[in-house]
Amino acid sequence: MGFSADWLALREPADHAARDGGLLAAAAQVAGPVIVDLGCGTGSTRRAFGGLADGALWRMVDADEGLLRLAGGEGHCLDLNEVEALPLDGAGLVTASALFDLVSAEWVERFVARVAGLRLPVYAALSYDGVMAWEPTLPEDAAVTEAFNRHQGGDKGFGPALGPLAADHLAARLRAAGYAVRAAESPWRLGPDQAALQAELLGGIAQAAGEAGFAGADAWLAARRALLGQGECRIGHRDLLAVPPAMAASEGG
Repeated sequence: MGFSADWLALREPADHAARDGGLLAAAAQVAGPVIVDLGCGTGSTRRAFGGLADGALWRMVDADEGLLRLAGGEGHCLDLNEVEALPLDGAGLVTASALFDLVSAEWVERFVARVAGLRLPVYAALSYDGVMAWEPTLPEDAAVTEAFNRHQGGDKGFGPALGPLAADHLAARLRAAGYAVRAAESPWRLGPDQAALQAELLGGIAQAAGEAGFAGADAWLAARRALLGQGECRIGHRDLLAVPPAMAASEGG
């Protein structure tokens, strides 16, 4: 599993616009002086926090050394499958963006056990939730979405991926560990002025749908590309902030 710096740069404005501002601000409020960003890429999450986390030390964790060099902060190049090796000791907040829909239920179990043992708050943003809506509509849109979502459940490097189930599954496991969890929608809303991002997105969706068995993927892609100058789309994501029991009790009091 990996992403190019060009793709991450193309999607960053849409990611920043989509994040739920209330949860982002709340995450900054509960963060300690050290923030660990898992699957950090080029550092988009750190940039999204902006001045909300001034003075924090960011531990940036990714398996791609090239991306880490662009991310800033304190770089840690390691395989995220090694949950027990994640540099979480002394952290005040764990963040991850567009990651949890790629991991397995088993990975989440190990992750929750680790953060709960350290009583760390978790801010997980931009998990794909399975919802895609296009304007103008095409007859094949629903079939493409169904095939794409099926593809998202394949192995992305962490075992069978949670895909669109990720946000709900993570929230349930954290609640079971005693966390107070808040969630919010954070959809991409892409208009004709974001045609370059739409074009790349369409290509990836069509490829995945085709690999999942939808025979009309290429024709759908051609029809969608013809609409780029006027087409809009909404790609659903979810943000989540989970606070451990002691911290939740302190906030409530």
